[in-house]
Amino acid sequence: MGDKATLFESGRFVQPAGTEPARDEMVDLGEAAEEEMRLALAAQSGDAEAASVLGAMLLRRGDLDGAEPHLRAATAAGDRAAANNLGVLLHQRGYPEEAAGWWRIAAVAGSAAAAHALGRHHRERGDEPAAEYWLRQSAEQGHVLGAYALADLLEHRGDVAAEHWMRAAAERGHREAAYRLARALDRTAGPGEETAGDNAVAEAEQWYRQAAARGHRRAALHLGAILERRGELKEAGRWYLTSAKDGEPRAACALGFLLRDAGDSESAAVWWLRAAQEGDGNAANALGALHAERGETQTAERWYRAALDAGDDNGAYNLGLLCAEQGRTAQAEQWYRRAAYAGHREAANALAILLLQGGDTTGAEPWFSKAAEAGSVDAAFNLGILYAGRGEEGAALRWYERAAAAGHAEAALQVGIARLRDGDEPEAERHLRCAAGGGSAEGAYRLAALLDARRPPEPAHELGETVQEKTECEEWYERAAAQGHRRAQVRVGMLAAARGDVVEAARWYRAAAEAGSRNGAFNLGLLLAREGSEPEAAVWWTRAADAGHGRAALRLALVYARRGELAEGQRWADRAVALGPPEVAERAGRLRDALREELSA
Repeated sequence: MGDKATLFESGRFVQPAGTEPARDEMVDLGEAAEEEMRLALAAQSGDAEAASVLGAMLLRRGDLDGAEPHLRAATAAGDRAAANNLGVLLHQRGYPEEAAGWWRIAAVAGSAAAAHALGRHHRERGDEPAAEYWLRQSAEQGHVLGAYALADLLEHRGDVAAEHWMRAAAERGHREAAYRLARALDRTAGPGEETAGDNAVAEAEQWYRQAAARGHRRAALHLGAILERRGELKEAGRWYLTSAKDGEPRAACALGFLLRDAGDSESAAVWWLRAAQEGDGNAANALGALHAERGETQTAERWYRAALDAGDDNGAYNLGLLCAEQGRTAQAEQWYRRAAYAGHREAANALAILLLQGGDTTGAEPWFSKAAEAGSVDAAFNLGILYAGRGEEGAALRWYERAAAAGHAEAALQVGIARLRDGDEPEAERHLRCAAGGGSAEGAYRLAALLDARRPPEPAHELGETVQEKTECEEWYERAAAQGHRRAQVRVGMLAAARGDVVEAARWYRAAAEAGSRNGAFNLGLLLAREGSEPEAAVWWTRAADAGHGRAALRLALVYARRGELAEGQRWADRAVALGPPEVAERAGRLRDALREELSA
C-alpha cells in the first residue's frame, strides 16, 4: 500500500511548527469539508489509502475517536503510514506497549518515522541496544529526528560516532542538532594550534547561525557572544536582542552590557531588570553596581542580595565591597567570607586584605594563598608583598614572578628590580618593559634609567646642527612623567634644558616641585636664576632646602650673602653643612666661616 499519509513523519508526538496554513494561505473551509467527505466515502468503499489519509487528518485535528477506526482499517490493509500513526494515537491514549507493537510493524515495513518512535520507546525504557538498532534504522533512511536521537544516544555513551549523526541531523535542518554541534565545536576550539581553533570557531559560528535563524534562542545568544568577541557589536546586539525577546535572560543581560558600554545606561537597566526578574544573577549584580554608582546603596544592596539568591557568588562579594565602602567592616568581612568559602577568589583576596589591615597577618596569609592558587593575580602579588615584608625574598620573588607572568605590572616591576639587583640586565629589561607597558610609572622610569645608562656620551652640537630625535629612554621618561612620576619629571626637564628648551624644562621642573620634589624645586630655581628671576628662584630653593636639599641651602646662603644679609646667609650655610653632600658641606663651611668673620669684624 502507499505511504502518502505520514502524519508526524517529522515529529513523534508534537505537531511540527508551520503545519497550520498561514493567515494569507488559509484554504476554503468548504473545500476541506468536501475533501474530508470524499475521503470518508472512499474509505467506506474499502480504499485503504483514503482511510489512512482520513485517519491522519482526524488525528491531526485531535479527534482520536474518529481517527482510530480508519487507521486500524488502513493498517489491516497493510498501510505502514497508518500503522505508524496508529502507534502515535495509542501512545497518546496511554497505551505505550500497544503503540510500540504497531510502530514495530511499520518500522519493519520500512517506515523511518516508526523506527524513530520505536527507538525512542526503547530508550525511555532503558533498553539502549534495541534503541540504538531502531534509531540507526531510522537515521540511515535519512530521517532527521532519527539521526538526532541516535546522535544523542551515542553522545550519552561517549561514542565518537555521535558527531557524524549530529552533523547529519544539522545538515538536514534540525536546529537543536545544529546548536549542539556548534557547542561541541566551541569546546574543541580551546588551547592548541591557533589555526585549528579558528577553524572550529568559524564552523561553530556557521551552525549557531543556522540554529539561530530557525529560532533557537540559545544559539542566538552564543552567536552574539562570538560576534561581540570579534568586535562586531552591531550584529552581536541584533542577535542578543532576538534571543532576549525569545525569553533568554542571559542574552538580555549581555545586551544590557553592550548598551552600557555604548553609553546608554538607561536602556541597559531595562534589559538587566528583565533578565534579573528571570533569575539571572549577573544581571542583578549589574543592576546593583549601577545603583551603587548613583549612590543608591539600599537599592544596590537589594539587587546584590537578589544575585546571591540566584546562586551568583558575586552577589556576596559585591555586598562585601559595598559594606567596606561604607565602613561597615564587620559586615564586609562576613560577606567576603561567604563568597570566599564558595570559591570566589577575589573575595578571598579582599578578605585577606581586610584581615591584614586589621593586623591579622596569620589569618590573612591562607586566604591570600587560596586566592592565588585559584588564579587571582592580585592575590599572588599581595603574597609577594607579605613575604617581602618578612624578609623572605625568595618566596616573595616566586609570587611576584607568578603575578608578572599573568600581566601584573607592579609585580613585573618588582621582578625587574630584583633582576637588576642580581645584575641580570636582559631579564630586568624584559620585566621592566612589561611593567612600563602595563602602566607602571615607576617601571617606565626605571626602564628609561636602564636605557639611559647604556647611552654613549653625546658629542656637543655645533652651531646650526640639528638636534637628534628623542631616544627611546627619553620617551619612557616622558611616559612616566606624564603619569606624575616626580623623578621622571625632573629628568625630562633636564633633557629639555640640555636641548635649550627652557619653557619645556620649566614646565616639568615646576610640575615636579609642586608635587613635592626637592630636586625639581632646586632645578626650577636654577633655571629662574639664569633667566634673571633670582627672587622667585629663592622661593623654590627655600622649598627645596626645607625639604633637605643641601645645594639649595648653599644657593640661598650665597644669595643672602650677596644681598648683605649676613646672618641669614650664615644660617643657610649652617643648614647646607648639615645637609651635605660632602663637597657641598665643604663649600658651605668655608662660606659660613667667611660670613662669621665678616659679622665679628
